[in-house]
Amino acid sequence: MNLPNSLTVSRIFFVPLLVVVLLTNFDGRNILGVPTEVVGAAIFAIASITDWLDGYLARRRKQITLLGQVIDPLADKLLICAALISLVRMDLVVPWMAMMIIGREFAVTTLRSVAYARGVSIPASGMGKIKMVAEVVAILALILSYGADGLRQPLYWIGQGALWVVVVAALASAFDYFRRFNIVLNPRVADFAAARDQRSDRKAG
Repeated sequence: MNLPNSLTVSRIFFVPLLVVVLLTNFDGRNILGVPTEVVGAAIFAIASITDWLDGYLARRRKQITLLGQVIDPLADKLLICAALISLVRMDLVVPWMAMMIIGREFAVTTLRSVAYARGVSIPASGMGKIKMVAEVVAILALILSYGADGLRQPLYWIGQGALWVVVVAALASAFDYFRRFNIVLNPRVADFAAARDQRSDRKAG
């Protein structure tokens, strides 16, 4: 197993560790003298960094493999879903927002898997990347705001604001994925889109 895939697998192992740290009632809410919210945020931050690093290394070393293409999005979904469900349990995220985001993740993953099985790759959209960045900001801010006093209260509102960005971006990117899925796998839709683009080019010319 190459280094990028090893980093992806390590991200999967961070998932249960994150849940245990966030949802276990440690004495004094400390782990070896460190507040549990700081430990949880550090685990999530390290896991998120591996998400960027494995893709960067795979492209730089030209080690993009079928295994990596399969487990990388799976690891991402597991990490985000585990974090959101834990935050719902901690009363930091309302359930409907978490379910909407998680539902979008599974729907898009299913679409991309179906397309890939038919030999077609649907790349990540720009809105999907915005969603991912907003998710990391929201989850980190909300974890660090747990049990917040007045000094850390702004983190809670930053997290809530970023979470709304996630919801909007999730809906927009899901619509974009459905649109591209239809264009790529439905010949009639693809022909219509091509004809429309040709008409637009003629008008522009």
